Formats: sequence, C-alpha cells, structure tokens
Amino acid sequence: MSIDKTLSHLLIERGTKMANQVALRQKELGIWNEITWSKYLENVRSLSLGFASELGIEKGDKVAILGDNRPQWLYSQLAAQSLGAIAVGIYQEATGDELIYYLNHCDAKVVVAEDQEQVDKLLEIEELIPSVQKIVYYNDKSMRKYSNKKLLYIKDLQKIGEGFGEKEPNFFKHKSEQVSGNDVAIISYTAGSTGDPKGVMLTHSNLISTALNLAEVDPVNEKDDYLSFLPLAWIGEQVMSITMSLCKGVSINFPEQPTTVLTDLREIGPHTIFAPPRTYENIISRFKLRIDGATWFKRKVYNFFKPYGEKMADAKLNNKPASLSTKIMYGLGDFLVFSAIRDHLGLSRIKRAYNNGAPLGEEAIHFFHSLGVNVKHCYGATEVCGISFVQRDGDINKTSVGLPLPHTEVKISDNNEVLVKSPGQYVGYYKDFHESINGWVSLGDQGKLEDDGHLYIKDQASSMFTTQNGETIAPSYFENKLKYSRFIKEALVYGKDKPYLVSMINIDMANVGRWAEKNQIVYTTFADLSTKKEVLQLIEKEIANIMKDIKSETRIKKIVIFNKELDADEGELTRTQKVRRSYLEDKYESLLEGLYSSNGQVTLTYNNGNQSDVNTNLEVIDLDTTQEVA
Repeated sequence: MSIDKTLSHLLIERGTKMANQVALRQKELGIWNEITWSKYLENVRSLSLGFASELGIEKGDKVAILGDNRPQWLYSQLAAQSLGAIAVGIYQEATGDELIYYLNHCDAKVVVAEDQEQVDKLLEIEELIPSVQKIVYYNDKSMRKYSNKKLLYIKDLQKIGEGFGEKEPNFFKHKSEQVSGNDVAIISYTAGSTGDPKGVMLTHSNLISTALNLAEVDPVNEKDDYLSFLPLAWIGEQVMSITMSLCKGVSINFPEQPTTVLTDLREIGPHTIFAPPRTYENIISRFKLRIDGATWFKRKVYNFFKPYGEKMADAKLNNKPASLSTKIMYGLGDFLVFSAIRDHLGLSRIKRAYNNGAPLGEEAIHFFHSLGVNVKHCYGATEVCGISFVQRDGDINKTSVGLPLPHTEVKISDNNEVLVKSPGQYVGYYKDFHESINGWVSLGDQGKLEDDGHLYIKDQASSMFTTQNGETIAPSYFENKLKYSRFIKEALVYGKDKPYLVSMINIDMANVGRWAEKNQIVYTTFADLSTKKEVLQLIEKEIANIMKDIKSETRIKKIVIFNKELDADEGELTRTQKVRRSYLEDKYESLLEGLYSSNGQVTLTYNNGNQSDVNTNLEVIDLDTTQEVA
C-alpha cells in the first residue's frame, strides 16, 4: 500500500471493494448496530459535501471534534480531511478553559459536538472563541428548543450535502483527489504533563506509515475486531480506530457509554487492545475485587493453579522453556479457571494487548501473562504518531519497550535522551517552534539501548531527579510498584535533593471500600474513608511489604494519604489520566516539604472550586520502623 494515499482515499477503496462487509458497530439500547463500509463512505461523502457547500470548509481549515467515541466522530474527521481540512480532536471531558485554549490555538472554524452537554459548554464560552462559526451536533436529544444560529444538526447538514451532490456529482471525488499524503491530516495535542499542550501536526502519510509498520510486526486482518473506548483525541486511538481500520479493514466497535465499556468489552471480545497503564491497572483492580467476593471454592481453585500461571509467565517473560509438568498443570488450570477469567474480562480472543503512554509495572505485566493474556509494551510520543517501538511476540520482557518499528532509526544522545527518525515523524508544532536535532526528534525520555536492540526507558528526562545521597531516581518505577497494590490507585514519589523519598498516595475507593465493609468499618465519603485509622494501617502494611524488595538507600520513608482524588478537571491529571508531576509538586509543595519536617501531621491546602481554600490536617505515616521490623 502506498503511503502517498490519504485516509479518504483508503475509505473510498474500502467502501467500493468491501461494500457489504462490516466496518463499524455502535451499541445502542443494548443492540449492536452494524455499519458497512459502503454506508461508512456514504455518510462521509454527504457530510463532506455539506461541510463544503453550507459551511465553506476548504483546504487548511480546522474542524474540531468534541465527544465520546461514535461513528459520527469518524464521519466528521474523514469528511473534513476529504476536503483537505485538518481535524482536531478534543477530549470530551475538557473544561471551558481548556476548550478556549484548544479552539483558539488551532483556529477552529467549525466544532462538531456530540450532544447537549458539549453544546452547552461551547455556548457558555461563545464570545471567547471568535474563530468558531458553526457548531454541528449529532445527538439531538433535548436540542429542539435551542435557537442559536450557530447550531446545526448533522443529519440536516448531510441532507444539504446530498442535495449539493446531486448538482455536483464529481465534487467529492475531485476534492479528495486534490489532497496528498503529505498534507496535514490532524492536529493532535500533547498531554501537557509538563506545560501547555502543543498542537502536533501529523500528515496522512505519517499516520498510514505508522499503522502499516505496526501491522508488519503484528499482522491484523479484516476478521479482527477492535473496541474503541479510549478518547479519539488521543493519538494512539487515532492510529488504531481510524488509520489501522482503513489500512487493514479491521472492524471498529463503539461501546454504548463510557460506563458500559467492561460489559461491551466482554460481548465483543476484541482481538487487539491499545491502552494506557490506567486501563490495565483498573482491570487488575476489578479482578482482585471480584476474586475477593468469589466463593470459597472458586478462590481455592484459582489459588491452586496461580503458581503454575506464574511459572509460565516467568518462562515467557525470560525467554526460557517451561518444564513439562508446569505446562501440563498450566493447561489444566487454563481449562478450569484461566480461560474463564479471560472470558469474564473480555480478553478471550486477545492476540495482543498493547500498553502505551507510560510504563506499566512489572508485576502487572507478569499478572496478565500468568492468565495467558499477551500484554506488551509499545512506546512513542505524539510527535511520532504514538508508536516507534514495540515488543515482538516471543521476545517480551517486563522492562524494555521493545525494538524499533520497521524503517525507524534510534540513537541515544550524549545526555541519554532517546532520539528517533521515523516515517511517522511530525512536520511541526502548530504556531510553535519545531525542535529537532539534525532531523532527529527527542522523545523527552532518558533511555538505554542494549546490544539486542531493545530500548529501556528510565523515565521522562524532566521527571528524573537525584537525592541528597547521590541516588538517581526514576519516580515512575517506584510509583508503578506502589500502584500494583489493589488498594492504591495513584502515587506521586518526591525527593529531589532530599535525604530520602516520600510519597503522596491516592487510595482505590472501590477496593478499600470493599475491604472496609468486610471489616465492618463505617465510612461516608472518600475523604472519610482515606483518613480512617484502619485504612492508614492497611496502606502502611502494603507499602512496607512492597519496599522489602527495594534497597534501603532508595526506599520510601514517609507517606501521606491524600483525602481527595486527583482530578483532571483540576489540572492534576492529563486527559489520558497521567499524573501532571510538575503541577502537583508546585500545587502541593508545602505538603510534600512538610513530610521532611513533621513526624505527626502535615496540612493540605487546596481550592475546592468555590474560590475558597480548604485546610485539613493529614496523618504522616513513618515507614522507617515498619521496614526495620520487616
């Protein structure tokens, strides 16, 4: 397949050659509705003609899309791209301030919004987004009484497009042929974990070459299913849900609601998952919650076969053969329990489950492989379409991010930063300086290349720090170890130029709540539960056990359990649920610094969203004596 083609060219080919095969499925009212490739193309064509004739969309214009994963998102993106316009995905949870930033920064001419909720957010800031001329919505529930002249229902726009197509039957074909592979297809915003998000400009060829190179390593075909549940504003989902589907004919399935993802995952049983660590951590957390609530007999059977699953995982992750007895017992365990667990989790048909966006803890990788789920790291950045490295089947380990994709070059700079040259390499930042080093792009992380070609990532260069004792710390390594505990949802490790490490902990409400109920501990809110004496003792014990495997010089000495959940709306997490480390360190500096001067309590101060500060005292847990006893 030529990478000179565009996404719309690929859709036209699929819509013609695979007209009656299923391209998309959307679950509505419990029923999976199928959309064929010809219907997919028909929807894109009519909307594209409507964009051109009614809204005046031309080559180079920006069309922003705001909403959950739905077929209409794909229609809108490809309709704009067929005219040479640029699609800009925006996370559906974006606040008003975030929308103002994104829409003004990219100069969006039109916003395609999902429903009343998204439309209301846009109308509230209407005067602050002057470049937006029209808002096209595709869920008309409760929209009948809206009279703003900027609003337009997507089906009405498609009807206008159909009428225009009857007058100009060659318009769509002519316009799509004028778009080339080197034209910018999308502006994808970085997570903004270390500053304001940057608008990464990626061409059709960037996206297509990345998907094809990944498929060269891990083949997919037209019979494969993929569940699209992560935000389409994320570059990883762009590559898988849109580009890979157009390149290889994979069927894309959209859940009914974000809250039904786990149920829908089980019903579809996809062949591939592409997700950040938080998704896999949530799966593990929910599994542990369910196994705790299972019958005595089921827990007994699982615990009996669990060691054989762990032995098989050890063999696979260390590229060593398992003994015959282990294989036999694992096979029996797979028949009796592991296959049922995979089916319950919706992973029964999984060929590969990619982890991307941040490191996944070694314990989590080991857990999935013990169940027979092929979880493996891939690695990249928005600037290289999200993927530059991937672990190969049969050559997976818990710590590397794998080998470069075909046609990708890599080297390590003098200051240990990972530099990449790739066909998926961006053409620049929108309205910003395009940084490169003689054609090489820095991925912003420190890493090491081994003789076998595997790349090992230490951490983001901006996150690495050195303690007072000269120990170089990659905080994500410790944070991943902490988060493998089913009782810990999030952790921030701190200690630059300090005598020892400390950590701020977010408990997992579901698992800690279940534990509290079983132990007859009464609580009301998250804040109440997180400050219970019994919960403090539980987390202290968990972390003390985790620290046993860490050398004493780099152990976490003190912790504090946060009495509120970290929130993306407050800027504490990115929209892909990654911790915004520098922001948190600045926001809660007094609390973190207080851990070094207090042996009893520290004061947490934060704004509750009502322009008033909340001050509360939190208990400091000193792990020194716990670890010495252990």
